[in-house]
Amino acid sequence: MEYVERKRLLFFGLPWTFTKYTVMEDDVMINSGFLKTYENDCYMYKIQDVELQVSLAERIFGLGTVVCYTGDTTHARLELVHIRRAKEIKDYILKASEEARRKRRTLNTLDIGTDGE
Repeated sequence: MEYVERKRLLFFGLPWTFTKYTVMEDDVMINSGFLKTYENDCYMYKIQDVELQVSLAERIFGLGTVVCYTGDTTHARLELVHIRRAKEIKDYILKASEEARRKRRTLNTLDIGTDGE
């Protein structure tokens, strides 16, 4: 399954920006820019947690913001800002990232701040 969404203006949810989010089975890709374009990828297995943020204005226009906390060095906090179908995409990323970690047999470890003494 693949989701392709555009970043939208909060005003009426119009797709007036030059940022496109593509969520695929193996990775999340963000394309942004008009004259100078940027493409940033994050593998699905690196996504550790997913959060959905919906403000009152976003609820009025049917939008939401999906925040992915990753182990990626370039984007530790990946935001898919003002997109439609945000809850559906958040649920998909959560399930796909868990499945990708299971396929790669990766292990998430947390730094709990030990002193090293």
